[in-house]
Amino acid sequence: MKALTGLFAAALICSVPAYAQRGGGGGEHGGGGVHGGGGGHEFGGGHIPAHGPEPARVGGGERDGFHDGPDHPRAPHVDGERWIGHDSGRNDPHYHRDHPFEHGRFTGGFGRDHVFHLQGGDRSRFFFNGFFFGIAPYDYGFVNDWLWDSDPIVVYDDPDHIGWYLVYNARLGTYVHADYLGR
Repeated sequence: MKALTGLFAAALICSVPAYAQRGGGGGEHGGGGVHGGGGGHEFGGGHIPAHGPEPARVGGGERDGFHDGPDHPRAPHVDGERWIGHDSGRNDPHYHRDHPFEHGRFTGGFGRDHVFHLQGGDRSRFFFNGFFFGIAPYDYGFVNDWLWDSDPIVVYDDPDHIGWYLVYNARLGTYVHADYLGR
């Protein structure tokens, strides 16, 4: 019996570091799974930014530079309170809307005090709490790892692209532009 107990204790001791490396052990950017663009751990780990991004200071058109660190996602993401990848300004043609807020405005609440959980759908039409959204086609590649039936998300106003919202995935630490499709 002592041998069996010793074997169990040794297995447990060896498994704790592996569990922590997957993200079960917490840490600043803890979590488990894969983020967009490949990698080892979830970047977000549940962190929720206090506010959305400031309006971009540049007038560019193409956003760039998502990968700002060795363990950071190759997708738009939030690092602490910095919104990485939201610097293309108002002139980005990928987010131009001929009819902004065509389906009305989202009224479910914004920011860290309003965490929702995805309840179904896919990148073209997903929902939570009776609200429907669709990801901007230009951002489709950034949601391949989203869990459409459970991921925690937070909605922020987009200060640069009229008619779009920023939907932040707290599990992954990434965000995308989304169109509100109504209730």
